[in-house]
Amino acid sequence: MQWIIYLVAGLLVTTIDVTILKQHRTIGRIIEKGLFYFITINIVTLGLFVFVLKRPDSVENATYQPFFSLYYIGVALFIGTLWIAVKYVLQRQTQIQLHKTSVKRRWIDVTIKILTMLFVIIGLLAVYFSNWFIDYFGNITPEQFLFNLKSPIKGTSDGMVEEMVRTPILKALFLAMPLFILVVYNRYDVIGQRQRTFLKRTVARTLLLLVSLVVLVTGVTYSSQKLRLPEVYEAYAKDSQYIKQNYVAPTTKQYQFPEKKRNLVHIYLESVENSYLSKDLGGYMNENLMSELTELSKEGVHFSDSKDPFGGPHQTYGSSWSVAGMVNMGMGIPLKIPMNGNSYGKSGYFLPGARGMGDILHEEGYEQTIMFGADADFGGLTTYFKSHGNFNIWDWKYARNHGYIPKDYKVWWGFEDDKLYDYAKQEITRLSQTGKPFNFTMETADTHFPDGYVSKNTPTPRDNQYANVIAYSTSEAVAFVRWLQQQPYYENTTIVITGDHLSMDKKFFKDFDPDYKRDIFNLIINPAKEPEKVQNRQFAPLDMFPTILSSMGVEIKGDRLGLGTDLFSETPTLIERDGLEKFDSEISMNSNYYNKQFVSERGSGKQKVEQ
Repeated sequence: MQWIIYLVAGLLVTTIDVTILKQHRTIGRIIEKGLFYFITINIVTLGLFVFVLKRPDSVENATYQPFFSLYYIGVALFIGTLWIAVKYVLQRQTQIQLHKTSVKRRWIDVTIKILTMLFVIIGLLAVYFSNWFIDYFGNITPEQFLFNLKSPIKGTSDGMVEEMVRTPILKALFLAMPLFILVVYNRYDVIGQRQRTFLKRTVARTLLLLVSLVVLVTGVTYSSQKLRLPEVYEAYAKDSQYIKQNYVAPTTKQYQFPEKKRNLVHIYLESVENSYLSKDLGGYMNENLMSELTELSKEGVHFSDSKDPFGGPHQTYGSSWSVAGMVNMGMGIPLKIPMNGNSYGKSGYFLPGARGMGDILHEEGYEQTIMFGADADFGGLTTYFKSHGNFNIWDWKYARNHGYIPKDYKVWWGFEDDKLYDYAKQEITRLSQTGKPFNFTMETADTHFPDGYVSKNTPTPRDNQYANVIAYSTSEAVAFVRWLQQQPYYENTTIVITGDHLSMDKKFFKDFDPDYKRDIFNLIINPAKEPEKVQNRQFAPLDMFPTILSSMGVEIKGDRLGLGTDLFSETPTLIERDGLEKFDSEISMNSNYYNKQFVSERGSGKQKVEQ
């Protein structure tokens, strides 16, 4: 319906032009006019609705109900009629002189016009995309953006795609319209009533091209600085030996499982961090938004980077988004984006040379399931979990295909966490009956930015939507753990609860003191051992890899696996040994060892996962 309305608007304005101006009535020229008006009138009208009338929903198909459709067409006709009236007046006051040109010259003209428009659009897109990127994602690193470019994008939230269309893309096209009109009409010399040439088309064409070059260079320069791309390039231009020198391969010689293997349940809580706690607990809130989780923490182990009751790991390079957080905690390495490396999931491989939690537990005979309320193809997660442990993939697609939800059901990223926890209980019950030790991993989604998802069961006593979602989501996690504690297999089950990364919801944190250190929540329930020290530990998400294994009673030789250190031991982490600044700087640099050892598909011995 949406595109039909756009087509109708373009056709009506074309009809008015042909009828009133009575020029160029050949079929070819009418089609050309129709295409011109279809593009310009709709972009200008949409820009007016979104940026002037404050109707951002005008880019969504669902908005185009009968009343709004008529409203839109009316505004488009007004803009088109106004433009035709201006053309009519200009034609009465000036003359245009068409030059006969050769075919070669016409092709040159067309090429210059195309380049002029491309330069302007690319320059404007660079500016507005970088601004939108920072406003929408907050302090997200450019590496995450590069990762998502190199990995499958299926499964993204519809809201993010719509926001991208109506903000940077539409704004760039809207502002490019005046130049587009000038470029299209730059076919003639403009001559006054006394046959005096006001503007030669060759001069106008040169000026337009120069303007477009300035816009291109300025836009690309601004964008690269805004996104810190020179820093990224500088890091990739070097070859740090740090990872090679400190990486401990998790081979069977490095660990020993207990005779009776413990089950593992790992709950990744989307964007859950300690700042949601009250200030007396080390958080930043006047009210404790995670009171149930705080109470549950009294029964388990919580590692802190300070003397406060709650703290967590530093969010280090290559750990600041969901897929990266899982790689850090599951493999003990950062998720790096090599310039010429594997495209993370698109080719059927994901870090084929690396070895992590899934690989180890699979070899130890564990039955493994990963559960998402979203599409696991996003970010290459299907490939990651299938190729590293042959996990059962239980996601939004699985739920649709197996009748858990209707075929056309999709809210937020797929289905809400209320359903996720219900399905998790069913799947864990199935796993517990296989006769094998099991590893059940899940990730929630309702607390994803922006503002989180308010399900029908979410209480809303607070004015802030995100605060309501955080409070309800974390209470759901605790209710799920309480259910687990009542099951017959709980005694032999370790439960790990971690935030996957710091929240990217920029609005929620806009008034935070910039000196306040935000860190990720972590909690281990029913571990097989007690830690030597839980406070004042300086650590990274990747330290959770050996720590989780250790919490299951696994003995780790030298207390280190990957780049991580077992926090149950007193062995210093790499951050404690080298300092955060050096650690973060070194792992951010290009590592040929990382590229060849983990990313390269050659000689990895890993089976390709078909998409």
